[in-house]
Amino acid sequence: MIVETNQVRGQLQQVGRYMMGNNLAWGTAGNISARTSEESLLITASGTYLGELAEHDFVECTFDKSEGYKRKPSKELPMHRAIYEERPDISAVLHASPFYSTLVACSNLEVKNDLFIESMYYLERVERVAYHHPGSNNLAEAVRKKAKSANVLLLENHGVLVFDTNIKEAIMALETLEMACKMHIKVNHDKIRLQPLSNKTIDDFLHYAGYKPRREWGEK
Repeated sequence: MIVETNQVRGQLQQVGRYMMGNNLAWGTAGNISARTSEESLLITASGTYLGELAEHDFVECTFDKSEGYKRKPSKELPMHRAIYEERPDISAVLHASPFYSTLVACSNLEVKNDLFIESMYYLERVERVAYHHPGSNNLAEAVRKKAKSANVLLLENHGVLVFDTNIKEAIMALETLEMACKMHIKVNHDKIRLQPLSNKTIDDFLHYAGYKPRREWGEK
């Protein structure tokens, strides 16, 4: 698979502005990437502000090289690369620290995907990754171990990682995650009891509602 780099860059610039404008990112926290070939990806450079990404704020990296680029890629390159290596179907990875999602990642709250349509569809599998220092190989390997069993990872005491088949699907998953986390926090604060949908209803929706087929994950 080969994708035009300029096209991918434009899409990432757009999603960076969207994330910043919709409280899905803040400051220089977070990094985003997209696959450009079977063995390369385009990732934001170190220290970039997602809301104002210029053309030179990206680095195209190969899977077998971490240094020697004109601009230093995000320190989280190993984590992004681990996902692309383990999941050939994945074309976009978003790492951010949205307020509610990060609050959940710093707690023992569980994010359920059985409450509303978007959560059923976009939050297919949510897993936790224990804390490792940002940018470390230990974090990259911990992410690698969970990459095949989820499409959303809560990085404990760090932030969140969302990855999908394209940039649009990934940003939808990130936005849905933030909404679901906000609901769970509101529920715990106000002692509201949520009414989850039944497994039969969820299965019927996912298979017969007319959306694209959902990935088959097997048993948890």
